[in-house]
Amino acid sequence: MDTFNRIFLTKRVNSNSHGADSLLKSSSGGGGGITSAGAADTETQERKSPAKRIPVRRDVLELEPITMTSLEAAAATTADHATTATMDHGYDVEVHSRHAPESQPSTSKQKGLQRQSSNSGNAAGGLTKIGLIVLLICAVQNCAKTLVMRFVMKDQPKFLTSAAVLGSECIKMTCSVGYILFIQKRSLGSIFQFLKDDMRNTMLLLVPASAYNFQTSMEYVALANLNAATFSVLVQTKLLTTAIFSVAILRKQLKYIQVISLVLLTVGVMMCNLKTGASSSSADEIGNTTKGIMATLGIALSSGFASVYTEKVIKGTGVPRKVNMDDYGLAYTQVQLAGMSILAIGIYAVAQDWNIIVEHGMFYNFTKGAALSCFMSGMGGLVVASVLKYADSILKGYATALSVVMTGILSVILFGTQLSTIYYLGILNVICAVLLYNGKNLDQFICKK
Repeated sequence: MDTFNRIFLTKRVNSNSHGADSLLKSSSGGGGGITSAGAADTETQERKSPAKRIPVRRDVLELEPITMTSLEAAAATTADHATTATMDHGYDVEVHSRHAPESQPSTSKQKGLQRQSSNSGNAAGGLTKIGLIVLLICAVQNCAKTLVMRFVMKDQPKFLTSAAVLGSECIKMTCSVGYILFIQKRSLGSIFQFLKDDMRNTMLLLVPASAYNFQTSMEYVALANLNAATFSVLVQTKLLTTAIFSVAILRKQLKYIQVISLVLLTVGVMMCNLKTGASSSSADEIGNTTKGIMATLGIALSSGFASVYTEKVIKGTGVPRKVNMDDYGLAYTQVQLAGMSILAIGIYAVAQDWNIIVEHGMFYNFTKGAALSCFMSGMGGLVVASVLKYADSILKGYATALSVVMTGILSVILFGTQLSTIYYLGILNVICAVLLYNGKNLDQFICKK
């Protein structure tokens, strides 16, 4: 009896909560036979045609190689819902949240940001003016950095690579602090308060920052033994290593088109590294080629590891940040990451180069060219980090492909690099692989009727 009363009261509460239904029932009870019949027919139809369940789309993880600039964007935008981290070499880590936003304003804001990102690229209506500027900035910075490093390392100078990495990070730190003090008109105390409130993320960034330091150090080693054209192609194997790490650790599923692009990438890299009679006698072929290839592959492995670490450890825990990034900005994130990089490279320098530092100093044999490469790496990273918020994955793919082509052409002009026909076929494979891996709407017709 008690169970029957509870069911009856529940039905009464549910019926009273809908004013229109109550009026309909009361009118039908007062002699409205037509209304009562209509309500009965409606209920019968509802029983016959139950509401269809809308299938819920599973979350998709789109993971790409990671470098320092993407860490900077990642630390600034590690929100609970949608995060895009982009990097110094033009790649990103994109995560779509498993949880819907709690309020409608945040949802509309995110949709607006997504529309802004998609409008900047080439997804729908062609390349916009902002997208073209971002494309050129990213491509030119990446190409110029590689060429300057090759120019500096061609004669294999004996300065410490740890000093070069430390110099570039100090430039980033100085410029970021200056921007906060003189442009944002904030105090030094706000920087320390930010680092204190976001201490958890700051410490977690130590590992990917160390991986980035390793990448930069290996760039100096690789470009001392490889020409710029070969290096720019071989370093694209970071796509392959990131895909392998994401499948093995994150259990990510690759699309068919991504698998095809990775096969094209592997074949293209192998073709670009084939030695022919013309290329082997090039004046730009100085150094140990095997050592340069191993250093470049180390860059690719480090990039893939840092990408998966950022995805699984930093953003995979789901712990909300204690700071509101709207109150700070990208400059604070730059300070955060530069600080971790300086700490990591400082520990490495003390452990590895302590005897040389004590005897000759930290910047022993540090040439003007080495200082220029530090400036290019530091300032270039800041510029790219500030404009990549306007870039989507398609635009970054175009920037990477364009930088590879520009590096190859300018390497021939500036350094006299002799490239064979097989190299050009290989670079075509690599460019197609990059565009296919990052591309969208690839099933559309080229010519519309």
